[in-house]
Amino acid sequence: MISFESDYNNGAHPDVLRRLVETNDETTLTYGFDRHSEQAKAKIKAACQKEDAEVFLLTGGTQTNATVIDAMLRSYEAVVCPSTAHISVHEAGAVEAFGHKVIGLPHHNGKLEAETLQQFMDVFEHDESRDHVAQPGMVYVSFPTEMGTLYTAAELLALEETCHRHNLHLFVDGARLGYGLMAEGNDITLPWLAAHCDAFYIGGTKVGALCGEAVVFTHGNTPRCFFSIVKRHGALLAKGRLTGVQFDALFTDDLYFRISRHAIQMAMLLRKVLADAGIRFHIDSTTNQQFVILPNELMHRLEKQVQFIHWEPYDVHNTVCRFVTSWATTEKDIETLRKILE
Repeated sequence: MISFESDYNNGAHPDVLRRLVETNDETTLTYGFDRHSEQAKAKIKAACQKEDAEVFLLTGGTQTNATVIDAMLRSYEAVVCPSTAHISVHEAGAVEAFGHKVIGLPHHNGKLEAETLQQFMDVFEHDESRDHVAQPGMVYVSFPTEMGTLYTAAELLALEETCHRHNLHLFVDGARLGYGLMAEGNDITLPWLAAHCDAFYIGGTKVGALCGEAVVFTHGNTPRCFFSIVKRHGALLAKGRLTGVQFDALFTDDLYFRISRHAIQMAMLLRKVLADAGIRFHIDSTTNQQFVILPNELMHRLEKQVQFIHWEPYDVHNTVCRFVTSWATTEKDIETLRKILE
């Protein structure tokens, strides 16, 4: 059985695991005040070209989204996002559990367009009953999107400008950030992202770490008492060194970017194998997530030897399925799939 089910079903990249073992016998400060966490934060700031940024290491993606959104919004405010957004469909209502309505808007291949956001805000601001509804306070997008697509710099800039016009925060979910940055045709860099959104995070769980995400605030806008808010959300590790060591390793010698590039290379090989087998693509993705339309008969035969995700029904005879590569995917995995399809 080979797996293209997700990009976090392996352990940690060997270099990350090695550093965890090498530092295991050290006695350090707790809750992220250790030297490894400080080193990791310094390296992330340097990679963002923002020495005055503030970096926080949290446990996982859902905790990070719920914590950042809750910290940046007032109690009566809502978060606006594309209807396919992770916070809307795959986080069990975590954001709403902390009192913030999630407002899903129409999307284009998983992306929220500035024009759509502007139309929504126009309607809201001219609604005589707007004081009776949740007030939009933030726009949430993912890079890459839930559908494996990428925003261009121009598209994100248009969203940023629209957010500024309406006093909305712009928060970017970077759970798979490395895979987006290394994708062919991408025109966004880490420093660019740091300059053009109010907050974002660098995903570790899906990009080579055992666990952990790095939240970055780059405009002197860190919410007051954010450390305490992180703890209230259960997103703070007592042994904070665990995330610190991992991110220190990931941001040493460009490891984060090298393993992300590897996943993209494997995804392009995967894409060719699927295309050569005559399989249709549901969406055009240059990232590590590939969505295909499988006839149900083929899907049921294939899943006996290959792990992948049944995403959604396409029609009565076909299903949209997701195949994902990661830092751990090998050319042997791709070749095995090719033989199975033949």
